Amino acid sequence: MRNETSVTFSMDPQRPLNVQLVSSTDSPEFTYLTRSLTRCRIIALDAEWKPIRTRTPQSSFPTVLLLQLACQLGSRLGGDSDESDDSVVFLLDLSTIHLPSIWELLRDAFVSPDILKLGFRFKQDLIYLSSTFSSNGCEPGFDRVEPFMDITSIYNHLQDKQHGRKASKQIKSLASICKEVLGISLSKELQCSDWSCRPLTEEQKTYAAMDAHCLIEIFNVFQAKVIKEGKLVRHPTEPHPPTVTLGLKVVFEKLDIYSKIVRMKVHEAIDIARATASYVSPNIVTEEGMTLRIGHRNTLPMDEYLLKVVNEFGEKILLKESDKTAKTSKRKAKGRSSEGLICNEKQGQSFEDWQGPPPWDLALGGDGQPKFLCDVMVEGLAKHLRCVGINAAISYSKKPEPRQLIDQANKEKRVLLTRDAKLLRHDYLINNHIYRVKSLLKNEQLLEIIETFQLKISEDQLMSRCTKCNGRFIQKPLTTEEAVEAAKGFQRIPNCLFNKNLEFWQCMDCNQLYWEGTQYHNAVQKFIDVCKLNE
Repeated sequence: MRNETSVTFSMDPQRPLNVQLVSSTDSPEFTYLTRSLTRCRIIALDAEWKPIRTRTPQSSFPTVLLLQLACQLGSRLGGDSDESDDSVVFLLDLSTIHLPSIWELLRDAFVSPDILKLGFRFKQDLIYLSSTFSSNGCEPGFDRVEPFMDITSIYNHLQDKQHGRKASKQIKSLASICKEVLGISLSKELQCSDWSCRPLTEEQKTYAAMDAHCLIEIFNVFQAKVIKEGKLVRHPTEPHPPTVTLGLKVVFEKLDIYSKIVRMKVHEAIDIARATASYVSPNIVTEEGMTLRIGHRNTLPMDEYLLKVVNEFGEKILLKESDKTAKTSKRKAKGRSSEGLICNEKQGQSFEDWQGPPPWDLALGGDGQPKFLCDVMVEGLAKHLRCVGINAAISYSKKPEPRQLIDQANKEKRVLLTRDAKLLRHDYLINNHIYRVKSLLKNEQLLEIIETFQLKISEDQLMSRCTKCNGRFIQKPLTTEEAVEAAKGFQRIPNCLFNKNLEFWQCMDCNQLYWEGTQYHNAVQKFIDVCKLNE
């Protein structure tokens, strides 16, 4: 009987998923983990950490506090295991586990040729994970994951097959991919929660497990599709499927080591046989000249179908020494007093993809309400954001200097939105206060911001802000007579509206008047369609 740290949830009610929180190496959950790693064919990887709020010349990478391993025991297609649908997600609490005691276990799993690893832009996670283990005496940390497949690449392959041509490699969030491929809304609300607090909440455990398990679900869709279409190609150098039994004597004769078998233990001989019939990766060469797989744990070899997928689409993550070094500024800040400013030595590269948390996050002292500042290149986006009820300001001046934009965003706790690559190369940028918009059209830009920042849009929010100044409307509507009186001197109300018994709304900041006419209803319907609120 496992303890209360076990959680059960599911994407599919017919297949409940087991979630295990591993807090120590002497727990039943850790025993379950080590046994599962010898039987699993696929592992999905994810990590959670507490972001570093400010950077100093001695800054380091964030410390990974939770590592998620979603294990699929067996393969759903072509596997002969009775546990082909058995999946479990292990949540490794790295804040309580003695890291040196699990370093070797993880390292072996990361490079095992018998296990396909899945991740979503996992290289950054691996860098932080390697740094976390290295700082706890586990040198040299981690430097590779193979065989590996990135979910972004899998999604692009699916797009290529769906459209019958090479699809544009647009950047998609994991939530967007889950919605499109699985039809599941993956909430990212807890992404920026405080992962250093213990005990973890049930919501945090569920969020962390879902983030990892959905990667396996997406891969299964992809694998089923490519196998069904029969488009897997065997390379000339591809070894025989590991399901083919060669016989130990034949294997040893081919390796010219038959005379040496008498000196070896049975499990070592089995390892050699497996090594000759499985995926080839960098291995260890013994003094006798024999090639053995990295790691000492026996694992089940991949079935024929999964091996073909790996050989056709597999890749790997390799970390260089430069990747393991936190980038710090070599320039001296002269007269820089604003809080939260960091030097961007990589010239905007780290701001291409949003990493969060946003400055309005409650953990950072914000009010929890999304707020943006749009520069002159995306002023049209500002109006679209206002139309869906999001606080979107523009610069105080018509031709602001980069420093002015940065200071305004910092002061008002906003994320600066821009398409100006030069702005991202500015020497001093605010940590987590800037995002480069990639789309060109306003409707697509709006969707990009909603998906990237996981904004919640409802029909009640539409047209709730002044598109002119970003102000909020008065809570009580005005009658026609009150509106005529309020509009005197700066706004004309058409005479055709007087007999229609309309309600008027006034901006509390600029006093602009609005009414629910044809233009209003057309705008509401437009943003219902753009934001897909009727789906």
